This record gives sequence, structure tokens and C-alpha cells, in this order.
Amino acid sequence: MKVSNTMNDVFKALNDPARREILKMLQKQDMMAGDIAAKFDMTAPSISHHLDKLKRAGLVTTVKQGQFVLYSINTTIIDDLLQYILTLKK
Repeated sequence: MKVSNTMNDVFKALNDPARREILKMLQKQDMMAGDIAAKFDMTAPSISHHLDKLKRAGLVTTVKQGQFVLYSINTTIIDDLLQYILTLKK
């Protein structure tokens, strides 16, 4: 089975500890970008970069609420990832 570009993006996104931590936070609750940034000791552009990588990989979804963006974890792509990993076990 060939790994799709989307799956490659997922693996690349998951390769960073900050992005994995963001996903853990979003697993508990949807959050605004500023609230996510407040949990890290890094610049706003760095947080934006991490959120963009997660979004491009399909691991998070966004909803614009006025001038703010609400981030949510996308469990569909997680399910796809698990299915792929299970195919490796066969």
C-alpha cells in the first residue's frame, strides 16, 4: 500500500513535540489560537506555523468566530491514520 501525500503530511506534522502537545490540548477542548499560544514559550509566528502544519495535514479544523479562529481536533484523520497503521500489522 502506498502512503498518500496526506498521510505523509500527517506523519510530518506528528513528528514535532509541540504539535503533538497542541493535539493533546485540543483533545480536551476546542481552543482559540491565542489560548494555545499562551501555553507555550514561543513566538506567535511559531505557533501559527505549527497550527498551519496541523491544519494542512488535516489533523485540526478551524472555525472563524469574528476576528478569532477556533481550532478543533479532526478525529476523522486520526481514524484514517489508525486504519493505515493497522494495515501494517497484517
